[in-house]
Amino acid sequence: MIFFLGSIALVVILLLSEMPIAFAFGIGALVFGLASGSDISFLIPFAYQTTSSFALLALPLFVMAGTIMAEGGMSDRLLNFVNALVGRLKGGLGAVTIVTCALFGAISGSSSAAIAAIGSIMIPRMVREGYPPGHATALVACSSVLALMIPPSIPMIVFAVTGGISVGAAFLSTIIPGLLLTGVYVGLNFLFLRKVKTITVEEQVPVRVAVRRVGTTGAKAFWALLLPVFILGSIYSGIATPTEAAAIAFVYTVVVGFVFYRGLTLQNFPKAIGRAAVTTGSIIAVLFFLFVMSRAMVLEQVPKDVADALIALTENRIFVLLMINLILLLIGMIVDDVSGSVLAAIVLLPVATKIGVHPIHFAAIVGTNLGLGNVSPPCAPMLYMAAGISKLSLDKYVVPTMKLLCLGHLPMVLIVTFIPDLSLALPRLVMGIE
Repeated sequence: MIFFLGSIALVVILLLSEMPIAFAFGIGALVFGLASGSDISFLIPFAYQTTSSFALLALPLFVMAGTIMAEGGMSDRLLNFVNALVGRLKGGLGAVTIVTCALFGAISGSSSAAIAAIGSIMIPRMVREGYPPGHATALVACSSVLALMIPPSIPMIVFAVTGGISVGAAFLSTIIPGLLLTGVYVGLNFLFLRKVKTITVEEQVPVRVAVRRVGTTGAKAFWALLLPVFILGSIYSGIATPTEAAAIAFVYTVVVGFVFYRGLTLQNFPKAIGRAAVTTGSIIAVLFFLFVMSRAMVLEQVPKDVADALIALTENRIFVLLMINLILLLIGMIVDDVSGSVLAAIVLLPVATKIGVHPIHFAAIVGTNLGLGNVSPPCAPMLYMAAGISKLSLDKYVVPTMKLLCLGHLPMVLIVTFIPDLSLALPRLVMGIE
């Protein structure tokens, strides 16, 4: 256990010194393996075999689908459609941002992709229309993590593969919490902006004109809106596995981008694939070293020791769940969502199951909590990514961010943790999970 704590401390120090995540975990894994006496020649083949699994093949396919979606004009059409629905209300553009991030998550499965595709468009647009820049930045950052909860979710794929649970059931576990959080954020957005006088609102138009506009933008966004139906429908109808559904999503976005929307060209298509390859490569590198470390941890019985240590503090289930959530929050603040999913599956899943938490319920806890950590200062990788678009200093957006998190996301984490039926209802209904 002492070697584990030492290697984790080393990883944290390296991350805080801005070393790339893959290298930080690689050094941590090497140090832990050597210190614990594990055979490195045994750990590396295990990591290679795990990263080569069929289920993880969905990861690069969904990443490519997300980048092609942004490049091919699908995200613009989604924004225009949602804007036609609620954009004429005061604060409506903020609601457009939130809902579009949720929709984008139903296609790309990545919060960073949602910030890149939606935030780069919506933050400047909201500022131009009189939104406080800090609110616009906070809204994009907090809404981006909806992509972790609305399936398909890349972190949920990684968690399911690492934890040995059903990917489809893990997807279903976060749908209801994700939709509820979307609604909560929309409500908070309108509440916070009700007294802001600088916001410009579109002129009211006759109902028939508004309906026509919704119909027109909806028709243009039809192919983009149909993609989540294809993905989830193929998975839960039994037609395709999540990996096969990811392949369908990739082919679909290519066809729609080239043929229907014509946003993809022979010039920008290779660039989109190149960006997806870089993103995928960085994720796989992180996963590889995490799997090396995870195997060494299992051999040293670290998960069992952590479970025993937490339960030794108290047998109160509520207290243990709160401790687990605190650890998840700290993990989410330090590392990205994919790395956090692996660590949660390795170290905390055994603790949760030992106190009687259903593995699928715990998947929902992880998916909801890691998003909270990803936008919680001081580390907050997703928050700083959104701030990179707005070019604001921390003091300008930290207060709006904390208001959204404390009144929206944190209560949702507690609700998901202590009301298991919220996350287990759909897996039981659709997949017969007990």
